Amino acid sequence: MLNFWFAMSRLIAFFLLLVPLSALAAPVEIRGARLWIAPDQTQLVIDADAAIEHKIFPVSAPDRLIIDIPEGRVTGKLPLAEPEDRLVKGVRSGVLANGQLRIVIDLKQGVRAKSFVLEPNERYGHRLVVDMAPKVGGLPAAGSSPATAKPAANGPRDLIVAIDAGHGGEDPGAIGVNGTPEKDITLAIARKLANLINRETGMRAHLVRDGDYYLGLYKRIELGRQYDADLFVSIHADANQQDQDASGSSVFVLSKDGATSTQAKWLADKENNADRIGGVNAVDKAPELSKLLWEMSKSGTLEFSNLAAQAVLANLSQVGVVHHGKVQKAGFAVLKAPDIPSMLVETAFITNPEEEKRLNSPDYQAKLAGALMAGIKEYFANHPPPGTRWASKGGGRQHVIGKGDTLGRIAKQYAVSVSSLRSLNRLEDGSLRVGQVLIIPEG
Repeated sequence: MLNFWFAMSRLIAFFLLLVPLSALAAPVEIRGARLWIAPDQTQLVIDADAAIEHKIFPVSAPDRLIIDIPEGRVTGKLPLAEPEDRLVKGVRSGVLANGQLRIVIDLKQGVRAKSFVLEPNERYGHRLVVDMAPKVGGLPAAGSSPATAKPAANGPRDLIVAIDAGHGGEDPGAIGVNGTPEKDITLAIARKLANLINRETGMRAHLVRDGDYYLGLYKRIELGRQYDADLFVSIHADANQQDQDASGSSVFVLSKDGATSTQAKWLADKENNADRIGGVNAVDKAPELSKLLWEMSKSGTLEFSNLAAQAVLANLSQVGVVHHGKVQKAGFAVLKAPDIPSMLVETAFITNPEEEKRLNSPDYQAKLAGALMAGIKEYFANHPPPGTRWASKGGGRQHVIGKGDTLGRIAKQYAVSVSSLRSLNRLEDGSLRVGQVLIIPEG
């Protein structure tokens, strides 16, 4: 009898080896999908109950993108394409004769596509992300606008402010007690600030994000540098799930000595985690930190960041309470542009019911934008970058280098330190040329 059962077990094991593993695996359940339209690409995000094995390939005449998922089944809704989407016409699905799920993306033009899977995180389960960009030519780069690029004239140029609306697309940011997503608030305030800046003579704004889509943290830095920004302002709305009474604005700059508080470190860690949520194939693009901080210290970026942040914080205190009376410091990834003074502004606590209500008010958004604008103007009035219209129209003290001038002689003349002159004017080696304009720091 034992020999019989032994023989049967070996026979069953043999037949199991003949059965494909895919036939034994439970079907992958596709629970839904979303389309996000950015200026330079369209992103399809597919939700599933398990890791998604897939193959993706293009088909022409007509243009389509095919996604094959073994043993997949669609149980949720696939998204409808938006009329303004310049790449995607529609998304549909079907099951092939071999039991394989096929998702078809009907296209308006040929695309270059890349796909990757994301592991579950605190907000989403398993996801398959497909990024599509035009195959020929291209769409404008994210956030680009003819009105925001620096003019190429030989004379004084406009100041450029890069305004970064935090979160977006897959990443809603913090959620208010009444359901307000942070990403909507940050974009509304960013647009109001951009309008104020663009009405100011000698200043131009560039919106890093100008729609409901996500940009990776280092992509935001790249865009700020692409537009030669003189200042980078990242706008957010704070959260405290343990204390709904927490309130007020805060302004942060990059730390070189660790966070100023446990809360500041927690907030930086949360914001730096955004790429895991936002549907980005996160690759560590951060330069080696000690080298980055050395470059920023040498160029004066950290000093200028702190000066700009102090001016903004002082003006925010005129609008309402501030959560911290001093500029806070922490290791925010989005502030790591080596050559652009940068700050992160937490406008209010969206998890506070009263502040959430105010953040949804266009009037209060305008007041916040006005305070940011006043701080930015104050900073540039005292520290206008050389070669800008604000420097040429008398903002701050200036000195035109003459024959025989030295940094020591100029510092003595204006009762300032040589190091502050060197830092403010970004003089790496201290060399001067006749006719060069130096900005003189406040005494």
